[in-house]
Amino acid sequence: MLKGKKILLGVTGSIAAYKAALLVRALIKEGAEVKVIMTEAAKSFISPLTLATLSKHPVSVDLFKEDTWANHVMLGRWADIMLVAPLSCNTLSKMAAGLCDNLLLAVYLSATCPVMLVPAMDEDMWKHPATRKNMETLVSHGNIIVPVENGELASGLFGEGRMAEPETIIAALSRQGKNEGRLNGKKALVTAGPTYEHIDPVRFIGNHSSGKMGVAIARELFQCGAEVTLVLGPVSDTFVLDGLKVVHVQSAEEMFYACNRAFEKTDIAVMAAAVADYTPAVVAPEKIKKKEESWQMTLKKTPDILKSLGQKKTGKQLLVGFALETNNERENALSKLQQKNADIMVLNSLRDSGAGFGTDTNKVSVFDRNGGEKYFDLKSKAGVAKDIVDYIIEYIHV
Repeated sequence: MLKGKKILLGVTGSIAAYKAALLVRALIKEGAEVKVIMTEAAKSFISPLTLATLSKHPVSVDLFKEDTWANHVMLGRWADIMLVAPLSCNTLSKMAAGLCDNLLLAVYLSATCPVMLVPAMDEDMWKHPATRKNMETLVSHGNIIVPVENGELASGLFGEGRMAEPETIIAALSRQGKNEGRLNGKKALVTAGPTYEHIDPVRFIGNHSSGKMGVAIARELFQCGAEVTLVLGPVSDTFVLDGLKVVHVQSAEEMFYACNRAFEKTDIAVMAAAVADYTPAVVAPEKIKKKEESWQMTLKKTPDILKSLGQKKTGKQLLVGFALETNNERENALSKLQQKNADIMVLNSLRDSGAGFGTDTNKVSVFDRNGGEKYFDLKSKAGVAKDIVDYIIEYIHV
């Protein structure tokens, strides 16, 4: 997918800049033509000579040098895509603010091609409210984000902020070329996160869903051109959600009504939320005091969101469900596919290491009503989202 593509790689001042050499080699191997721009700070981490040798093009660093001027406008127009990897916290903030104090920023502001950003920084910097706000701004400007990964950081700590590996970036570039605009004009509905079923004003029944899988799917659908409505349960993470219409809900009943209101105008619905199956029959108006040695509570079934949408689905709508299983996984997923009248069922098994709630990775299998089956390896949830959306696109032959 990258053969003949012109890729302008921006390298900024991050310890992850050493990966730029591996990335350039991988891009060249895929058949792309690569030109490199570096910030002055990036030179402290990797030599311009190294990247010039690998890319077979001079590396641009200075906007002005002696009596020459780097034509940032033409660089931006030359590229099919501009890729900034790694994107440091400093350059990220400058991009969000629209600053233009070096060549890389000048090219970014004048680029007419798509821009893909690959952040890299320590976890505390990544999760700082200022960084979150800057990321929201960059997403709202149409930039494509390759999510950070979880792992060992330069500080010696383990957490989020690690730059995506070159193979992940290559896959993102390939998918961008393959799927860009293929869902233009389509409206998508995605659910994510848990539901909280209140017992009293203080307590609730819930689960450990982080919402990361559903949010990743919503982002991927948006990147492919769909207009996305995300119905999001109560989650603890602060997600970058610009570009998505977000409906915040708490309970299964609230999610049920939000989905049914939106479904009529939906082309693709992906029900990735972990919805409670039961809710208290009576919610106490005041906090229940601890008095008795034992206490019983009556539960009633919650509305079945997937089944209700399956009953009203037309032949022009695609309905995707999720099955989280602990035993007889394939049989249960196929049964759910039929019972709910879904088109595609995504299976998670809690017996797979690295899959399930609260992780940054997932491992899924996908089944469809035409008898198709596909099994995927353990990947980041962003990578899994890309696989699922690829499957959706292939299924509906967009």
